[in-house]
Amino acid sequence: MRDIQQGPIILIVDDIPDNIKILAEALRSDYRIKVANNGHDALDLAERVQPDLILLDIMMPDMDGFETCRRLKENAKTRKIAVIFVTAMSGETDAERGLNLGAVDYIIKPFVIPVAKARIRNHLLIKQQADLLDSRALLDALTLIPNRRCFDETFAAAWQQASQDKTPLSLAIIEVDDFKHYNDRYGHGIGDSCLKKLATVLTNSQNQPGDLSARLDGNAFALILPNTDSTAARQITEGLRECIQNMGMAHAESKAGAVVTISVGVATQMAMPTYSSSQELYEAANNALHTATANGGNQVA
Repeated sequence: MRDIQQGPIILIVDDIPDNIKILAEALRSDYRIKVANNGHDALDLAERVQPDLILLDIMMPDMDGFETCRRLKENAKTRKIAVIFVTAMSGETDAERGLNLGAVDYIIKPFVIPVAKARIRNHLLIKQQADLLDSRALLDALTLIPNRRCFDETFAAAWQQASQDKTPLSLAIIEVDDFKHYNDRYGHGIGDSCLKKLATVLTNSQNQPGDLSARLDGNAFALILPNTDSTAARQITEGLRECIQNMGMAHAESKAGAVVTISVGVATQMAMPTYSSSQELYEAANNALHTATANGGNQVA
């Protein structure tokens, strides 16, 4: 049997164990299988495991498949998971209702295993292609780190999580000092190389799972630091500043020195709210950056 440890995950949801057994045995040679025998467990598993596809029975006690699907699609963490209804209910109105709730397909019991496997394989292929497009849409083409769209989505989620958990959230906005003059002196090819090196340093500075570095535009970058207080954020960004300076990339046109340097603005939302919105936190970090550059650059404010 081939190694499927990193293969797609399929969640089978059915209140009848024999039904689960039939599907699981047919699919486990190609996919990682998770099971649930009721809607409540399915919702919990879907959020924690993030399966690639859910095979969902309709006729279940307490919470039927229609309601389970509706709740999956209402939850931001599970709404993108593909759902296929697998059911003995063959009425056209039932199929229409399921598809209108967001399911991608409808397999009628008793099903033919090879046909069911082919339909499942096709939907997983569609999902993989969509995931690839999404990943490319969230990356900056030059530096291959997250772009502004990814930053906006991640920052909003980090703000929400920090507010819910009452934990600090720090944001750093970073710019290369006198970068226009750098491009004018050395050319855009060398300028692009400089930005790539900065992106690598930023990525290497991520030491927690929730950290994210991103390119905002031009020579502007950002670093999201969840569960990081102002003291730790200052240490991290001072380390970044020193690292870039110590790389010794010549910059004869810089007012901050003879080598490439960065200016950094940092703001922190503490457990006791400092700012009323993520936008206020962003503006605070951006204002701090303006202070750093106005004071000569090559510093953290």
